[in-house]
Amino acid sequence: MAKFEMNQITGVIAAMITPFDEHENVDVARTQALVDFLLERGVDGLYLTGSTGEGFLMNADERKLVVETVVQRVAGRIPVIVHVGDIGTRKSIELARHAYEAGADAVSSVPPFYWHFSENDIYQYYKDISESTPLPMVIYNVPLAGLMGADLLLRLAELPNVKGLKFTGKDHDQMSMLKAQLGPDFMVYSGCDEMAFSGLSVGADGIIGSFYNVMPETFHKIYHYAKEGNMAAATRLQHIATEIILEAIKLEMLPLLHHMVTWQGTDAGYSRKPFVSATPEQEEAFKEKCRAIAAKYQAQPDEVRFLSYI
Repeated sequence: MAKFEMNQITGVIAAMITPFDEHENVDVARTQALVDFLLERGVDGLYLTGSTGEGFLMNADERKLVVETVVQRVAGRIPVIVHVGDIGTRKSIELARHAYEAGADAVSSVPPFYWHFSENDIYQYYKDISESTPLPMVIYNVPLAGLMGADLLLRLAELPNVKGLKFTGKDHDQMSMLKAQLGPDFMVYSGCDEMAFSGLSVGADGIIGSFYNVMPETFHKIYHYAKEGNMAAATRLQHIATEIILEAIKLEMLPLLHHMVTWQGTDAGYSRKPFVSATPEQEEAFKEKCRAIAAKYQAQPDEVRFLSYI
């Protein structure tokens, strides 16, 4: 059963990558090792089988295996949110019920995609999933699945089990407005890594992102500097992180994230096709760009530990 209430799910939450082996199978041992790595690096929560976790490249049984493996390994030490989004409501409900039975603390979902669903279709999708378990639901607003407007988000927030919003749009004025209207008990998470400080500065309760797999301590410092009002320190670290991210997304980001963890001593396996890894030459060029960023900002090892391994 769930160990955390929704208002306890704050801070730096890693949208966890899913380690696959050389044959593209979910790798349980590597997944367990990655959980240990993230716990040791101090993440405040995990967000599973979302975009970063390549959830849409897995079947239901594989997604369930990832959830069971992670929840068991975490053993109640930090909150776990499970992304259950899929193209069909029935499929998402199956995943939501499994997440509840496995001991997750919340579920989340992108809106249904591919077909041009109406706002009423989307509303009913979230209503059905949120009523299928006692777990709190986190709405996921992300450009990849089609951003939902403020009116629909506010309507969804009225559903009894909808308790949070992962906002990955870059229009933080809208996110700030939504947080103000929804109040302190409705949790809002900023989902754009390169705008983490911006999100926190306009009222986000936490941050959920991909690069928290590889630089969690950097975003911890950004989070705490933002909460303390230390704008200069938070801005400097955000600049470092953002420049690294902008170099990373010039390559295939998801395979690179796996390698960035592996470079730090924990084998994070591989992405699944059709994602293709960068060549060794491209990776070395990326590392050189990161070294230049570190020198430019005189980044210290405790600020961006990743840089110490390249």
